[in-house]
Amino acid sequence: MKALTYTKPGRFELIEKPKPEILNPKDAVVRVTLSSICSSDLHILHGAVPKAEIGITVGHELVGVVEAVGSEVTKVKPGDRVAVNVETFCGECFYCKRGYVNNCTSGGWMLGCRIDGGQAEYVRVPYADNGLTPIPDNVSDEQALFVGDILATGYWAAKISEISEEDTVLIIGAGPTGLCTLECVQLYQPHKIVVCEAEKSRRHFVRQHYPNVKVLEPTKCLEVLKSLTEDRGADRVIEVAGGEDTFELAWRCARPNAIVTIVALYEKEQILPLPWMYGKNLTFKTGGVDACDCVKIMQMISEGKIDTTHLITHRYPLSRIQEAYDLFASRADNVIKTAIHPD
Repeated sequence: MKALTYTKPGRFELIEKPKPEILNPKDAVVRVTLSSICSSDLHILHGAVPKAEIGITVGHELVGVVEAVGSEVTKVKPGDRVAVNVETFCGECFYCKRGYVNNCTSGGWMLGCRIDGGQAEYVRVPYADNGLTPIPDNVSDEQALFVGDILATGYWAAKISEISEEDTVLIIGAGPTGLCTLECVQLYQPHKIVVCEAEKSRRHFVRQHYPNVKVLEPTKCLEVLKSLTEDRGADRVIEVAGGEDTFELAWRCARPNAIVTIVALYEKEQILPLPWMYGKNLTFKTGGVDACDCVKIMQMISEGKIDTTHLITHRYPLSRIQEAYDLFASRADNVIKTAIHPD
């Protein structure tokens, strides 16, 4: 089969690999029908993910059809349409039992990082009962594509931010994960939602698709937020951009006693300048995603409460995935997300 492979830092290659097989009774093999490129894939390409294994097939955003299951898999069967979870988790360890599946002692972020992922024709999914979410008949592959990763991230970020209907929520970053976070923040119906984004085309995208959201550029964010909140700042800040200055912007825009949720994956160390923020009494919550709410998310999509299909702005066959990477990395042609389909 064809598989996009991490051959060395700075290089992915589409090469031939053997089709994966069941290695454990809890495994499933999935035929990939649609995948996508995540900014985390770019971090791997840049050598910024130390755990990433040379030689692995990359990709962790995908949907497909179950081809085969191990003898201990009970929740899915061959022929089922499924969304694949970014997190591999056993469901039984100390962390899994408490919902902290990102820290599973037998898993975590493995697909497309430490084991072969889904920018390929087939993928093996460990702990398939936890790692696969059935797709209802009324949900398309494109509707389900982001359930296992960026939608799970947005849902988790909104949940741990403890949002109330009185809150002003600031989301920093209107990239794909920021937009999925926005979709999930809306479920809590806060008093105001503000999105801060540096790129003009993405600010336009938010205004076009989310007319009730206030959209700001970074240089005006703090000033306008104070005018909206009687000089306090945001009650909840969710940082999804991961830029050079966005961590500082996040805590500066937060009011005293606010919650600041850090979703972004930074390529450089960030400084926590405690003397400057002394007295603000901030609570920081940090990633990565505990992706254990995929069934709930899928149900909301089926019920029409979440829709992220408009994020897919470009579509490519697997044979042209390198072109999709070039587009996504350069943010050309107003790209938000790409969908990669079999040839």
